[in-house]
Amino acid sequence: MNLPNLDSATIDRIIEMAWEDRTPFDAIEAQFGLLEKQVIALMRREMKESSFRMWRERVTKRKTKHINKREFIAGRFKSQNQKA
Repeated sequence: MNLPNLDSATIDRIIEMAWEDRTPFDAIEAQFGLLEKQVIALMRREMKESSFRMWRERVTKRKTKHINKREFIAGRFKSQNQKA
């Protein structure tokens, strides 16, 4: 998977957003231009294998990581750092 060249601060922020339960992949895509598959590849590259497996298991069980699976759309807190 081809990933764009990202500085360490950007990588850290993407990882932080990927770990957050209520930050959808769509927000990461809007802010950094990375598709869900690219975020997964980045997480696999940057994390220890055991941490990556724990994250993947956690993400696959979360409806909140995918906007179209959410039961809510508005009315939740949104960080000013989040563009989408």
